[in-house]
Amino acid sequence: MCLAVAGKLIDRSDNDGVVDVRGNRVRARLDVVPEVEVGDHVLLHAGFAITVISAEEAAATDQAFEELERAEEDERNADRRPGDA
Repeated sequence: MCLAVAGKLIDRSDNDGVVDVRGNRVRARLDVVPEVEVGDHVLLHAGFAITVISAEEAAATDQAFEELERAEEDERNADRRPGDA
């Protein structure tokens, strides 16, 4: 299974960029999306920006990850027995 995460391009120098992914700055190659501009949202996979997406798509991706994190937390809490720390 492949996973791509959404982020916003905050800096660019030729085909190297810095993308904000949920508050984390990640270096990314921009070879696949030469049209991307600072301020655009992209999907990142394995260190490469692979496509430009809309702000709405980026928000939906973030929401999906937040739902997964909540579900994981709920599962961890349900697995705890009374008295566990």
